[in-house]
Amino acid sequence: MRVVHVITRLIVGGAQENTVATVFGLRALPGVEVSLISGPTTGPEGTLEPRFAAAPGLLTVIPELVRPVHPWHDVLAWRRLQQMFRAARPDIVHTHSGKAGVLGRLAARSARVPVIIHTIHGPSFGDFQGAIANQVFLTAEKLAARSTTHFTVVANAMTEQYLRAGIGQREQYTRIFSGFELAPFLQAENSPTLRARLGLAPDDFVIGKIARLFRLKGHDELFAIAPALVAAIPRLKFLFVGDGLWRQRFEEKARALGLERHFVFTGLVPPEEVSALIGIMDAVVHLSRREGLPRALTQALAAAKPIVAYDCDGAREVCLDHETGFLVAPGDLTTLRERLQQLAAAPALRARLGQRGQALVRDSFSVERMVTETHQLYQRLLAQHAPPAAG
Repeated sequence: MRVVHVITRLIVGGAQENTVATVFGLRALPGVEVSLISGPTTGPEGTLEPRFAAAPGLLTVIPELVRPVHPWHDVLAWRRLQQMFRAARPDIVHTHSGKAGVLGRLAARSARVPVIIHTIHGPSFGDFQGAIANQVFLTAEKLAARSTTHFTVVANAMTEQYLRAGIGQREQYTRIFSGFELAPFLQAENSPTLRARLGLAPDDFVIGKIARLFRLKGHDELFAIAPALVAAIPRLKFLFVGDGLWRQRFEEKARALGLERHFVFTGLVPPEEVSALIGIMDAVVHLSRREGLPRALTQALAAAKPIVAYDCDGAREVCLDHETGFLVAPGDLTTLRERLQQLAAAPALRARLGQRGQALVRDSFSVERMVTETHQLYQRLLAQHAPPAAG
C-alpha cells in the first residue's frame, strides 16, 4: 500500500500534529509505504519540519504550495503534485487543509490515483468570513469534492456542515478522532516550580488558553471580561500559550486595561511542552469561531482539567455541558464570565468535571487508535476502488 499525504504547511497546530502523527504511525505498519508533501512553513507559529530530520525522504517541500490564493503559484503547485503522483503511483492520496486539499485532490484525479481522501480538520467556509471569500471557498470545496473518494472528519459536526452545503453523500464520511500521545497529559502535574518560573503564585487561579494569537481564536472575548473577572477573582491569571501575528496587539491591550500582571504570554511552545503547561492550569477556555474539534480541549481533558468552550463546530462532542465543562453560546460574554467564576469558586466541581473528561479522552483519543482506524479505512476503500491486479 503506497500512501501520499499532502498538507499546505507544517506550522505548530492541531491539524498539522494530527497529520504528522498519522504519517509516522502508518510508517511503522508492515506493508505501508508513506510519504508527506507540504508547502513551505514560515511565520511566528513555528514549524514541525524538524521532526523529519531523522527520516530522510519522508517529507518533500514544494515551494509553490503557498497558503494565500496565488494563481501562478497554484498552477505550478498543481502541476508539480500531478508529476509527483504520476511518478510515485500511490494507491492513496490523502489531503489536509484548504489549499493542499483542493490542489492535491485535483492533481490526484488527473494522475488517476485510485483512492483520494480528504480530512476536514475544520471548515473552510462559514459565517466567520466575508460573503465573497465564503463563496470562493465553498465553490472550491464543491469542485474538489468531485475528485474525492472519501472524507474523514475529526468531528461529526464537520460531516453535517458539509452535507448541508451539498458536498458529498453521508456514506462518504468517516469520523476519526484526532489522536495524540496521551501519557504526558494523563501524568501532568501542577508544578510549583513551573508556576514560579512563569510568575504564577501557588494560589493563583489560572485560566489557560492554547491557540495562535490571531483573529477568530477568542482572545478578545477574554480581554472584554477580564476587568470584571479580576475584580471578582483578584488571584486570577490568564496564561496564553502560543504565538502569532497579534501578540503585540494583545500585550498592548493588557497594558491598556491596567491588567498586564494578570496576563502571561509564553510565546511559541514546542508541542512536547504543552502538557506541563496544562498541568499548572486550573481551567482551560477555548473560544474559537472556527475549529473542527479543538485539540486544546481534548488535551486539557486528558490532564483532568475542566473546559469552557464556545458551542462551535465539534466542541460539544467533547465539551459535554455540566459533565466535562461548560458550553457557551458564541459571544455570550455574561455566561462566559459566570462559568469561569463558578469554576474558580468550586475546586470540587473542577475535579469532577476534569475526571469525567479524562475518562472520555482516554478511551477515544490515543494516537494508536487514530492510526489503526485510518489504516482500516484505507484497506476498505482500496478493496472497493483499487483496480484489479493484472494477470
